[in-house]
Amino acid sequence: MRITDDELLLYAVTDSRWTGDKTLLQQIEEALKGGVTLVQLREKDLSEEEFLEEAKKAVDLCHSYGVKLIINDSIDVALKSGADGVHVGQSDMPAGKVREIAGDKLIIGTSAKTVEDAKRAQDEGADYLGVGACFGTSTKGDARKIDLNVLNELSEAVDIPIVGIGGITKENMGELKGRGIKGVALVSAIFAAEDIAKECSELKKLVKELV
Repeated sequence: MRITDDELLLYAVTDSRWTGDKTLLQQIEEALKGGVTLVQLREKDLSEEEFLEEAKKAVDLCHSYGVKLIINDSIDVALKSGADGVHVGQSDMPAGKVREIAGDKLIIGTSAKTVEDAKRAQDEGADYLGVGACFGTSTKGDARKIDLNVLNELSEAVDIPIVGIGGITKENMGELKGRGIKGVALVSAIFAAEDIAKECSELKKLVKELV
């Protein structure tokens, strides 16, 4: 097992739109201090060279806290930066192709919305699935809300762990209890918070009640 259920518990996904007067690395460190268990570096507006430089710094920072770093979309950046894994969406490269390129060097996460998607991803070598959008989200404009029963269906259909993503907040998180998820992936719920460390600490307690 390349990733454990405990590592998926509180999964922070970055978005530099929320940095304000802080740097992205400062925000990540606050999240780490608050107890996030996994970080995904997701920066759509950087060139590959800028993304790689940011990734190297983020890898060092996360590893200093004993936390793994996942890179969004780019296998090259993941391999060159020393990151622990890569997350690919359904419209990106299939998990099987990623596994072919990366071998056992990377954790592979991918998105799934149906049992068919989930089974295919597992067969192709994915290590975990991100499933959503669980609720309405402004982070990804094309993300449609799923029926939450899909979480149960997918968790029963595959052996790899799934995490809920999309519009999850402290207020609606309770609706995910008993859905078979091993954790939640959060963007604005973490990075839009005024006190990120405090927010992560509170979120982590809530997530533990769900899984």
